[in-house]
Amino acid sequence: MKNAEPLLDEELTDDLFEIAGRRTEDSEKIQRPPLSAFKDSWIRLSKNKGAVISLIALIIILFLAVFGPGMNEYKYDQTDYAAVYQPPSSEHWLGTDKFGRDQWTRIWEGTRISLYIAVLAAFLDLLIGVLYGAISALIGGKVDNGMQRVIEILVGIPNLIIIILLIMIMKPGIMTITIAMVITGWVSMARLVRAQIFKLKEQEFVLAARSLGSNNKRLILHHLIPNTMGLIVINMMFTIPSAIFTEAFLSFIGLGLQEPLASLGVLINDGFQGMRNQFYLLLFPAIVIVAIMVSFNILADGLRDALDPKMRK
Repeated sequence: MKNAEPLLDEELTDDLFEIAGRRTEDSEKIQRPPLSAFKDSWIRLSKNKGAVISLIALIIILFLAVFGPGMNEYKYDQTDYAAVYQPPSSEHWLGTDKFGRDQWTRIWEGTRISLYIAVLAAFLDLLIGVLYGAISALIGGKVDNGMQRVIEILVGIPNLIIIILLIMIMKPGIMTITIAMVITGWVSMARLVRAQIFKLKEQEFVLAARSLGSNNKRLILHHLIPNTMGLIVINMMFTIPSAIFTEAFLSFIGLGLQEPLASLGVLINDGFQGMRNQFYLLLFPAIVIVAIMVSFNILADGLRDALDPKMRK
């Protein structure tokens, strides 16, 4: 106590004390590198096991569709009547059909064509539907009413009737099927984008952009469409398997591609005709089309959870 008395008489200064706990200057310090929207979405998508497995399956199928037909010496339209209806073997990995054509080559050639048609149709749906819906929602008024009447007319026309009419005018082929699917396929995309932009166009960032002199073109391309990108990507992921199924259905009933061209629908039609004795002709293309459609749908569900801000924990 005697030793402490001189200290009590001395003047207390700041250097005699130390700050305990969090410092004020560190209270708002970022403790980890900032994440972009893409990285944040990818982290949440990678935690979804079903979506990751579907993505890996689609990458494998895409790889085989690109390189599969070149893994052996056969061509997809090469006939060999001495090798008709051979079961899967070391020479023909997935067997042969009624003309002796190698099924491995035809299945991956058909997968390539089906994916090409589906992706092309989805891209055209994206291009037309997004611009149409964005313009309709942003301008509004009489322009919006007129554009929505056009959509209502297109919705009332069945796709099958349009396809049959086009095939009567044009020859069945890749371009005919693509045009037929695009004529009415963009309508759902346009409706979704229009509804989303109606919610966004009255928000503060759009009003701020207008006050800074942004015109409608800049608002659509630089502000509104980027903020609807999650919805667009998700809808496109659902559109691709739907287009694959449409192409397969049309080819199965004889309104799509015709032999010797190969698509998943053509192969399923051939396999259905010889299903009793050569079940493998139907089994393998059916497995591929089911794997593509299921993988795309599961991946789309995972993307919806990853890209939707409301799903963040």
